[in-house]
Amino acid sequence: MKPLRIRVIGAGVAGLTAALEFARAGCAVELIERREGPGLGCSFLAGGMIAPWCEAESAEPLVVDLGIESLNYWTQIVPVALKRGSLVIAPARDRPELTRFSRRTREFKRIGAERIAELEPDLAGRFDDALFFPNEAHLDPRAAVAALFDRLKAMDKVALRFGVDASQAEDDVDWTVDCRGFDAKDALPDLRGVKGEMLVLFTKEVRLSRPVRLIHPRNPVYIVPRGDGRFMIGATMIENHEVGRVTARAMLELLGAAYAVHPAFAEAEIVETGAGVRPAFFDNLPRIRLDNRTIHLNGLYRHGFLLAPALAMRAVDVALRGADAAEILHEDRSERQDA
Repeated sequence: MKPLRIRVIGAGVAGLTAALEFARAGCAVELIERREGPGLGCSFLAGGMIAPWCEAESAEPLVVDLGIESLNYWTQIVPVALKRGSLVIAPARDRPELTRFSRRTREFKRIGAERIAELEPDLAGRFDDALFFPNEAHLDPRAAVAALFDRLKAMDKVALRFGVDASQAEDDVDWTVDCRGFDAKDALPDLRGVKGEMLVLFTKEVRLSRPVRLIHPRNPVYIVPRGDGRFMIGATMIENHEVGRVTARAMLELLGAAYAVHPAFAEAEIVETGAGVRPAFFDNLPRIRLDNRTIHLNGLYRHGFLLAPALAMRAVDVALRGADAAEILHEDRSERQDA
């Protein structure tokens, strides 16, 4: 029996994980991307925190459940994540916000100044109350994209086509998996754009070994170590579908938050800025939608790396096994707002 032919459109983290999972299931996969390489859209600017329990503070339980599955994926199936936990801190004046955060999350330990100093010596004496989520992880999104791409290149029956628009695809396939993110608004008109802005700083004066979230009632920010003195600082959430550049307001807020975590960030070099548009539906939950022989995998919002593996595995189950994937396929649109 000939293998099923699958065309995946889009080579961000959603498309790459979908392509890999269909290939691992024995399908003949063609991956098409209009850019010149993989992971050059929103995935290029992602934070890379695989932190499902922290996300419970503002996300639905579905995001947490799918994120736990993806945590296993990034630490065992495609093992590129460092499982060092997440640290959530707040200035003394914002301690009630830390308590509120704790009420909405789980799988953490509330720790004091001594334990904070053990985990992150450079924060010693700066914070005396924190939440530590020991089972969470983080990854470098660009390294993760490269790992997925290398696996796909090494597999039989996988064709990778870059600099090609999906409209140029000619051969019929059994299934098309559309992972174009916000570019799929032509097929998914209820998608909305959420602009995210980030910075990368370089300094040898600060050492952190895990993501640090600074809780603030107005501008919560995370700092993710990328190695060799580089730190990703992110990220804003603005209802806007225009990519543009990082705004002055975002720059000030992100740098101010980094300075609040450690004053040495004031002397850091800004080595990169970035702004991308993340695709979301009205409730910020992901979707797998079926349209004849097309699977639309979209709406990952700011949870791309956290959700993509779990969604990819469900897409395979839908196409190859006729699975229901009820929690993602059977969406409730009764309260949907106009896009």
